[in-house]
Amino acid sequence: MKIRDVKGRGEALFSLVLVLFSAAAFWLSYGISGFGGLTTAGVFPMLASAAMLVSASVLLTEALRKRSPDGDTENSTKERGSGKVFSRDLVIVVAMVSVYVAVMPYLGFVVSSALFLFAAFFYLWRKGVLASLAITALSITVIYVVFRLGFQVVLPGGTWLRGIF
Repeated sequence: MKIRDVKGRGEALFSLVLVLFSAAAFWLSYGISGFGGLTTAGVFPMLASAAMLVSASVLLTEALRKRSPDGDTENSTKERGSGKVFSRDLVIVVAMVSVYVAVMPYLGFVVSSALFLFAAFFYLWRKGVLASLAITALSITVIYVVFRLGFQVVLPGGTWLRGIF
C-alpha cells in the first residue's frame, strides 16, 4: 500500500479540529471521577479519549509533514476557493446521524438504531434491501443481546414506543 505524501485539502485543519475535540473529550472524561483507580467510572472514557487524542495528534503531525500539491501555495488556495472538501456521501451520512440523534428520544435506541443502520447500509453498501435488512437485523440483535441481556444495560426506550422495547 502506497502512503499518500501529498496533503489533502483541509486535512491539516480537520486534524487540528480532531485534536481539539479529543482534548476536550479527555478533559470531560477526567471530570467524571478523576483518576482514583482502575475501577472508577471515568477510566474507560479517559482511555477512549486518550486513544483519540494520540491518534488525532499523529494524524495532525503527518498532515503537517506532507507537502502541498504541486504549485499549491496558501495564496493559490485562496484564489481557487474552497473547492470540494466534503463529499456528497459524507454530507448525507452526517444528515442521517443528525436525524438518528433527533429521533432517538421519541423512538428509543433499538428502533432508531435499526432505522439508522438500515438507511446507512442501504445507502453506503448498495447491496439491496434484503442484504441491508439482514445485516441490520443481525447487528441490532447482537447489540441487544450483548448490552441488554449480557451487561443488563437499560437501553433508552423512547416516548412514542414506551414499554415495547
